[in-house]
Amino acid sequence: MGGVRWAFRCGSWTPTRSEWLLAARCVQHEEKERIGQFMFAKDAKSAMAGRLLLRRLVCDRMGVPWADIRLERSPRGKPYLASPACSSPESVGWSFNISHQGDYAVLAAEQGLQVGVDVMKTNMPGSSSVPEFFRIMTRQFTEYEWSVIRGAGSEWEQLTMFYRHWALKESFIKAIGTGLGFNLQRAEFHLSPEPIAEGKVCRRTTMHLDEEEEEVWTFEESVLGKDHHVAVAMGPNHTVRSVTPPALTSPPPSFTFLSFSDLISMATPLFEEDSAYWESFQNKAEAPERQRLTPIV
Repeated sequence: MGGVRWAFRCGSWTPTRSEWLLAARCVQHEEKERIGQFMFAKDAKSAMAGRLLLRRLVCDRMGVPWADIRLERSPRGKPYLASPACSSPESVGWSFNISHQGDYAVLAAEQGLQVGVDVMKTNMPGSSSVPEFFRIMTRQFTEYEWSVIRGAGSEWEQLTMFYRHWALKESFIKAIGTGLGFNLQRAEFHLSPEPIAEGKVCRRTTMHLDEEEEEVWTFEESVLGKDHHVAVAMGPNHTVRSVTPPALTSPPPSFTFLSFSDLISMATPLFEEDSAYWESFQNKAEAPERQRLTPIV
């Protein structure tokens, strides 16, 4: 069974009352409550899409009935399936990760490999100039990476290169599950010479960890829509020995776009309808355009 790459356009999703209340009934109670606490509607939509993507994956690819799915978070926030309801070969050895930023929520999953994914939208800094923004972020990249970023051309092209590097670093630390405690300068990326374009997946970017090239890690890069860069990190999963890691020789998979109907096509409502949840969603504010440069798992 091959890897999974799914994307959902949460930026253009304007949920109806029935959609939002159905979605809320199809996630775990604590996740519903957490999503309800977001101040901005955009963040609530992205988080809801992410949870539905995860549950759809577990149900569809791992064969766990929707009502039996119990997702937990590691101490550093990475989602995992707790006490799987079945132990068939299809359900063993999966690693999965989600990211949501800008207009998209994305999911990447592999069986037999450790996986991390990150999506970043290129935006101008909201409260500072590009040089000042780069100065603030100086410690996040190596001298070599900064030479590539600053040599990209115009300020917009430099920002695009910045967020491409950022997505790669986030995908790696999300795959290994270390979170904010990891020194980002330890991981230095050497980008593929081929251009990244929509509809094309690049797998030629390499990583040097502590100045040594890491041959066991593979990175896929692609773009979604306008100005969204996606990076998927894949490496050895030492916690699973019963699953043979897939050979990464076939063409890398592209992201498949799912609709809301796709997200809930296998869903089973877990709770009664809570009409107040819709009223709370309607009262949420519109989010300002901004970047979130902290790991989202």
